[in-house]
Amino acid sequence: MSDDTDAPRRRRRIQGFGRRTVLRGAVFGAATPLLASPAATTAPAPTSTVSPTGSTSFRWLGTSGWRIDVEGRTVLFDPYITRFRTGLFDGSFEPDTKLRSDPGRVREHIGSPEVVLVSHSHWDHIADVPYIAKATGARIVGTETTFHLLVAFGVDPGQISVVKGGEVLDFDGITVQVVPSLHSRNKRHTYFAPGTLNAPPSAAPRTISDLPEGDTLAYQVTTGSGAPSAFLMGASDFSERAVRGLDPDLAMIAVPSSASTSRYAPRLLRALGQPDVVVPVHWDNFEEPLSRPPRRDPAMDLDAFVALVHQESPVSRIVVPDYRTTYGEDMRPKPRLAPESGKHRLP
Repeated sequence: MSDDTDAPRRRRRIQGFGRRTVLRGAVFGAATPLLASPAATTAPAPTSTVSPTGSTSFRWLGTSGWRIDVEGRTVLFDPYITRFRTGLFDGSFEPDTKLRSDPGRVREHIGSPEVVLVSHSHWDHIADVPYIAKATGARIVGTETTFHLLVAFGVDPGQISVVKGGEVLDFDGITVQVVPSLHSRNKRHTYFAPGTLNAPPSAAPRTISDLPEGDTLAYQVTTGSGAPSAFLMGASDFSERAVRGLDPDLAMIAVPSSASTSRYAPRLLRALGQPDVVVPVHWDNFEEPLSRPPRRDPAMDLDAFVALVHQESPVSRIVVPDYRTTYGEDMRPKPRLAPESGKHRLP
């Protein structure tokens, strides 16, 4: 949720050819923002870049959420889709706001997920997960607190995998590295609803304040041999030691709302090995529906963050996502079929 409430290493190589070299070839010839920013500008893509019609695709679900599809299989990360009003963005925040989930709206966006990864248990990350779990039977991966909350919501305990960070899970060729992480902090160095659970609450949570953070995780997902690795964050802080050596191809990085975390972007980018593609997330007003274009959280200075990423990692291509675009495995807009014409078009 919004927070306002090195030594060089040898790069890994895939099948004898550095995927990072292929992806990074785009850096010097193109940048692909969906919103204007001072450090990311649009230019024709060079012919040496990875095809945007690769087998893996990414769709931003707003906040920190993602839908990842590969060969008919779907993985979700922090899918918060209902996006109900709490007053957070207009100065009248109500911690007693009742939780709700809109099944119709959720079904429009989730497909048939096999796995749902949860970073932490605040409402803007977990509120729709109980419905998704019960409606789809997907495997849920999260902290012990997430486990206890979902059980209280009536999710089958056998459907939930509790992780702490450090696990490397193989879901029939989709690899998920679980990374211990930290929750972001506001200007007062605090955050909303801290705490953990070691047993299910006596009753199902009713309000957003009934959902404690419950520790925070990040994940790195690789969808198959030769596929890019994607680092997924749910909050704008991290354990430098835990992320060092991950070397993701794509890094979905949460934008901070304060400077409480010292040198957040420089330390993170260095620890991640200057990813080929950096995608800022968790900068949008997550109380507006996904059917509208994203509107910025006024607490987030997205332009300044993009400029800082460019300064600290000039080899990285920066992609500012929108809700309606499906991206290929290189985070370029992926062509889709226009039903009315039968021809491919870009969204």
